[in-house]
Amino acid sequence: MVFLKKRLNKFLYNTIILSTCLFLIEIIFKLVSNQTIFDIASIRILFSSIFISMIISYIELFIKDKMVPKINIIIVFILSIYSILQVGFNNFIGVYISFNVTSQAGAVLSYILDFFKSFYWYYYFLLVPFILLIIFYELIQKRKIKISLTRIDKTKATFALISFLLVFGFLYYVTISLDVFQNKLQTISNKELFKSPSNPSVAIRQFGTTMYAILDIKNLFQTDDINIEQNTPTYNQDPSIDVDDSKWLELIDNEDEIVLNYLNNYFINNTYTGTNSYTGLFEDKNLIVIMMESVNDIFINEDLYPNFYKLLSEGYYFKNNYSPRNSCATGNNEFSGMTGLYSIYNKCTSNAYSSNVYPESIFNLFNRKGYQTTSMHDYTEKYYARREFHTNMGSGRYYDVDDLKLEYNTRYEEWASDEEFMKEVVKILNQYDEDDKFMTWLTTVTSHQPYGESLYGNKYLYLFEGEKYNNYHIKLKRYMSKLKVLDDGLGVLLEGLESQGKLEDTVIVLYGDHYPYGLSNSVLETALPYSIEEKYENERVPFVIWSSDIEATTYTDYTSYVNILPTIANLFNLDFDSRYYTGTDLFSNLYESLVVFADGSWKNEKAFYDAYTGNITYYGNEEYTIEEIIEINHLVENKIKYSNLAIQHDYFNYLYNALYNE
Repeated sequence: MVFLKKRLNKFLYNTIILSTCLFLIEIIFKLVSNQTIFDIASIRILFSSIFISMIISYIELFIKDKMVPKINIIIVFILSIYSILQVGFNNFIGVYISFNVTSQAGAVLSYILDFFKSFYWYYYFLLVPFILLIIFYELIQKRKIKISLTRIDKTKATFALISFLLVFGFLYYVTISLDVFQNKLQTISNKELFKSPSNPSVAIRQFGTTMYAILDIKNLFQTDDINIEQNTPTYNQDPSIDVDDSKWLELIDNEDEIVLNYLNNYFINNTYTGTNSYTGLFEDKNLIVIMMESVNDIFINEDLYPNFYKLLSEGYYFKNNYSPRNSCATGNNEFSGMTGLYSIYNKCTSNAYSSNVYPESIFNLFNRKGYQTTSMHDYTEKYYARREFHTNMGSGRYYDVDDLKLEYNTRYEEWASDEEFMKEVVKILNQYDEDDKFMTWLTTVTSHQPYGESLYGNKYLYLFEGEKYNNYHIKLKRYMSKLKVLDDGLGVLLEGLESQGKLEDTVIVLYGDHYPYGLSNSVLETALPYSIEEKYENERVPFVIWSSDIEATTYTDYTSYVNILPTIANLFNLDFDSRYYTGTDLFSNLYESLVVFADGSWKNEKAFYDAYTGNITYYGNEEYTIEEIIEINHLVENKIKYSNLAIQHDYFNYLYNALYNE
């Protein structure tokens, strides 16, 4: 029998046990997440583990001794499970969990089995601290280990707690405040991130899962405001630009609300793109925008998907287009396409701010041009409050699966048919007279995960028989079968428009809301013509602008959904101010090739900057200077920050009323 004879007080004893377990969870989390262990962040996480353990240990002084081991075991178990869910969710969805997206809990429960099946076996190493703690307490109970504790006075414990908290609190503050502990390339400072963990990816890396959970919960009960720069920018628009900002400048002079005035100053100084050789190319034509569910470049296949291939091969094709995921990829990326703004990474933006009004949304721009606007989706509002936020964005009428009288199944495995969806769309478009101009937004659903047994997952499986598809996973084949249903739907739409005599006068814009993240990269790569091993390369999706009278062109600029609205507005010569968007017209000579990912990472022809690690990878011999990287990061940070602030404060509703509704 081994005896460990030590005289420890209860407070320090529990602090040592808990801090050891908490820090061990964080180290294992770093290992299974392929993070660096020996860095500044690990020191910061050690301090926070001790800090949190002290507070818990002090509370346990007022609890019966026999209850303390059970409480500690429960705490460590909860934190272990939370860490497993975080690493698993990031692997499956591509983002970390936030309590700010509880509205999507139903969606997660719907695909819970696929979620857990995606876990790698080594994720469960995060249960090791929990298991070791049970063994430790069991050995004590069986007197294999003896620890004698002195009684500690509550007053002394309080004094010790305050003293230790001051010391470790100061040390922790130093690690988030001093420049020596800050990666100067990081797009958001640790101090600002601590106040509001708006970027879960960077926050978890810098603070660990336990502290992130605390900050995330805190964020539920505090204002949404992101830290604003102290220096107000001065008006710097080029005087040669033909724009009258007198009312806006007067508004700035008279506005007392500090957040609104920071937004005023940011957007009035935002890039004004003006006109270019593409301006008005599609003026007075009809427009159909189709956001395609879970579509990536596998859809580019002339033999399997001829209708989509026709649109791509005859239109403007942006081959380096991405749809970065976030906490609510479909809803948020639909929102960005409609507003030209970056959604809030850790919130279901379209749900949380569904009552916002966007006078400069895609619907309202066309409304002011005299168009009939509609939006349609072949599913219910189970996940997103589309009827409310589409209406508030200006959609003249929103149709869901029930309005369209489509058959659908409430089981998550079964979705409505995009082919039947397009048949109903064609009927509605047929109601417009020849002189009516229409703009409609369509969001498809058939190709949504999961990719197990389902009606449309099995419908076209026979197409993938034979030696060519031997290496294809069955789930990949079912996904591709579902894509065939979507392509059939596009065929129905094209035929319907042609029979109505509307096709030649209609522009069709298509983009994928996100890649099919229900399939692993290794599975997807078997059907893609390129590698997606590099981080975020799996988020490449098609973006096509088609019109019967344009010359097929492939563009190589890096872009994303945030640029769709200002590009369309210019092509249709709509009355819009490019400064109201954080996206940019792709045909402007001021457009800078760049795609921004949800965590502040970015990519272009020259390099990929990883905000998670703070590292940059170059694709050729040409490199940026440190100052240039910082400048790009600052630009990216501001685009995301001020987009988020504008959403949180319903800014564009305020601005439009102030400037135009006197």
